[in-house]
This record gives sequence, C-alpha cells and structure tokens, in this order.
Amino acid sequence: MRKITILSIAAAGALMLASCSKFGSLTADNITVTPTPLETVGSEVPATISATFPQKYMHKKVTLGVTPVLKYRGGEVTSVGTTFQGEKVQGNNTVVNYKTGGTYTLRATFPFREGMMQSDLYLRFDAKKGKKKIQLPDLKVGYGVVATSDLLRSTIASANPALAPDAFQRTIRQKQEGQIKYLVNQANIRASELKTTSVQDFVKILKEINDNQETLRLLNIEVSAYASPEGRFDYNEKLAERRQQSSAQYVNEQLKKNKMTADVTTRFTAEDWEGFQQLVNESYIQDKEIILRVLSMYQDPAEREQQIRNMSVVYEELTKGILPELRRARLIANYDVIGRSDEQIVEQFKTDARSLSVEEVLYGASLQQDNVQKKVWYEKAAALFSNDARAYNNLANLAFQSGDVQTAAAYLQKAKSINPQSAEVATNEALLALAEGKVADAEAYLARGTGSDSYSEILGNLNLAKGNYAAAAANLAGVNTNSAALAQILNKDYASAAKTLANIPNVDGITYYLQAILGARQGDSAAVVTGLRNAIQQNPNLAKRAARDLEFAKYTAQIARIVK
Repeated sequence: MRKITILSIAAAGALMLASCSKFGSLTADNITVTPTPLETVGSEVPATISATFPQKYMHKKVTLGVTPVLKYRGGEVTSVGTTFQGEKVQGNNTVVNYKTGGTYTLRATFPFREGMMQSDLYLRFDAKKGKKKIQLPDLKVGYGVVATSDLLRSTIASANPALAPDAFQRTIRQKQEGQIKYLVNQANIRASELKTTSVQDFVKILKEINDNQETLRLLNIEVSAYASPEGRFDYNEKLAERRQQSSAQYVNEQLKKNKMTADVTTRFTAEDWEGFQQLVNESYIQDKEIILRVLSMYQDPAEREQQIRNMSVVYEELTKGILPELRRARLIANYDVIGRSDEQIVEQFKTDARSLSVEEVLYGASLQQDNVQKKVWYEKAAALFSNDARAYNNLANLAFQSGDVQTAAAYLQKAKSINPQSAEVATNEALLALAEGKVADAEAYLARGTGSDSYSEILGNLNLAKGNYAAAAANLAGVNTNSAALAQILNKDYASAAKTLANIPNVDGITYYLQAILGARQGDSAAVVTGLRNAIQQNPNLAKRAARDLEFAKYTAQIARIVK
C-alpha cells in the first residue's frame, strides 16, 4: 500500500463542529473524490480525496487524524492516513491556519478484494483537544469500485504460452574440404598427398553424394591454389596458377570417375600473406608479435619478405613450420543434406518413431491440426528424448491452454530441472504466476524469458497486472486475445479493442463480456445487451458479476431482464 499525503478534508470541519458548537458541520458535499466511482488500477484501488477547511474552522488547540476507509460487505480496508493540527499544538503534523483555513488533498490506495465492486469510501477521524478525545462518526465520501482491470485473472486464460521451437531443417548446407600440399617450387601432385585423410574424405563424400542422390545434393566445388610468400612475385604467380591447374584436373578426374557433373570454380593466390598471418598468429613462434608488426607496417610484398628474412633465427622457424603449410591447394565440395519430407516424418512416426531425431519429432508435432495429436507427439518426444526440456515445456503449453494449470506447472518443473536456462520455461512460469495473481513472482520469472516467442505478450499481461495500460497495449499490439482487448479498453483505445475482439479465434464468455463493456463505454446499449446475453450463455457465473459491475450502472434494467 502506498503512502498517502492528505490535502484537505471535510472531516476537519466535522471536528470543529464537535469541539466548538458555534461552527457548522461540513458534509460530503465539501469533498471531491476522484475518480467517482473508484476504479481499480492493476490490483489496487487508488483514490484522490480533496476538501477544504473553511476559515475559522480549525481550532488552534485541536489535533485531527484522518484515515480513508473502504467498506464493503464482509469487511473493510484502510489506507494510510494523515494528521492535521491547529496552530498552537506542539507537533510535526500539517498545520491548518485558523483564520484562513486551506485546501488539502489525500491520496489513498487500497488493495482490491472481491466484493469491493459494491462498497463505500469513508473518512474516519481521530480528533483530540488537549487530552480530551472528540467522538466523530465516519463520513461517507464516495462509493463503488469499477473493477474492470480485475478481469485479467480471467482474460489471461486466453494468453499464448511460449512454445519451445524445434531446430528441424529439411535442407542443411554442408561442405567437405580436402587439402593437397606441394613441395617448394613444384606444382605436381605427389601420390602420398592423395592418401591423406582430408583428400580421402573429399573423394569419399563425392561417392556418397552420387550414391544417395535423394538425401544428398552436390552444389559446386571450389578449387583454390596458393604459393607461399617467398621469392619473386612473378614466379610465384605462375607457380600458383600451375598448382590450380593440377588440383582442378584431379577434381575433374574424380567427378568423371563417379560419373558426376558439377560447377567447378577455380582461383589462385600468388603469395598467401593472409594465410601466412593466420598461421603465425596461431603459432608458438617466440617473436611472432614482431613478425605481425612487420606485416602491418609494410604493404609491399618484397619489402615484407626482406624484413622477415633479416630476422635470421625467426626466418628459419618460418621455413620449417609455416611456409610449407602455405604451398597448397584447397578442394571444397559444397553440398546439401536433404531431410525427410513432412509426409515421410508423419509416416515414420506411425511406423517407428525411434528412427526420428528429436528435431523431427518436435517439428512433426507442429504439423498436427489439433492439440490432442500435438500432445501425442510431445509425449513421444519426452519418452524418446527425456533429457530434452522442450517436449515438457510444450506439454505444459498444451495443459495451460486446456485450463489445467496444475499439470502445466508440473511439466514446467520437469523442463526446468533439465534446462534451468530455458527462456520458454521462464516465460511460462511468469504466465502461471500471473494466472495465480503473483505479480512479483511473474516479474522475476519473466526477467529470464527474453527471446521466447511469447515474451512480449506475457510482458503485456504483466504490465496489465501492474496497471501500466499504455505499455500493456503496446506489448500486446497485433495479439488477438482477451488480454489484448482488455489492455486496449483500459487504455481507452476503443477502436483497437473492437478490432481485437472481432478477431479473437477462440471466443468465450469473457470475450463477449468485454464486448459488453466496450459497448457501455461507447454508449451502445444494443452492444451491451448482446454482449452480456452471449457472455452469460457461455458462462452463467458472469451474471452475478454483471449485476454488480458499475460499468453497466446505466443498464440495470436491461441486465435484470437478461439475468432472469
């Protein structure tokens, strides 16, 4: 409950009446309460109470405590009050001048409780003159609470929980690289190089692609040949070109051997300074920082080489460990791995789901048209891949949508035990906390939910719960749920609310009830009657609320006929 600062209050006048009979009594007419009736903001009921002490009302030796009280059937709630004092009272309270009086304001806040829709706002006084206590009755200054924001507890059921995504890709881009190394100043391919693991793997993938054309597709082959950065540039240029020719010839021979065709692109680099710099940077050469500095200082290739040669000890290390690695040709096969089609995934699930990957099962669930079948797929994913939190999160998603919050919470707990860092789990924990009215918990959970697909929507519901209606409406823009419509109504964006309500896919009693509220706020009695009639048909429990709801204060006769 927030702290209150009172400004003026008719109670002061009441005190003066009790302490000095020559003064007239102040009434509720001297007091203004904003808003009237009161209205919930989030889960609280704020009120601004203003009143005026008339001239010569506040006795100089009187102390007056004032406490706002909201009374409703079954109880009452008080807000923080304040105390006034006359000019001759020793104390630290607000002093009211006897001759001039003054105007004061008290801002009160009450936690909303069910039953407050029919309530009355009073001021309670604690008046003293010296040691003598003056008895004053509670003064009624306001009535009722418009509790439309409290509908969040019902609208949140239509929210979209966060779905943990699958990473299924029907086509996955891959590449296989082979590397042929040459001797210094040579461009012929040695037989020993063709037996290396990288070249053998390159040859192997070409054969696999040729043998499995339904699942593998060759895109192209890149051939890049290099000469190390030593010696004359013109010589190295011709040498690199010859290495390109020999390596490209080898690739074409392999394609011909496998009876394959492919786009083969070739290039050569006369002096591979880029590769040189990379290898030096990754090496353990003692003076590598000096070498790297030389590369940055000199752009001319001949000058670079000369400066490096001048470091005789270092250059010897380069000739043994670095330069031989740069006399090479790179053979890169780019290809696609093609996964199962939608039909094949569904059929394999029916036959033997154990042959599917977790990504295929999760993706297959997204292909199902109803939540019953989705649940079957997610349950199978949880059984086959019990260490993957996504299946349990998505089962929680389905449980929440069906209204089974308890089961949703159990699934989320399991998912969290597997992956405590899951953004989707955190977002759904926030959603469940909001459904239970635990706003602080929801805020803490949602702080870890950034990146989930429903993060903005659940943030909008959180802002609704906190009374931040403009922010909530912005968060929920484009979302067609009851919560989005509620945010727009509370933000007084009635055109957007009407559009949202017309596009909600799963209309329920709350949807119709919100349509009735929108009609009432726009003075459309037909919309009020139609909305309430449909709402009560869908959910008879809404009849009791409608009869007490001050949104419909002007439509009591119509409501009475509907409720009959």
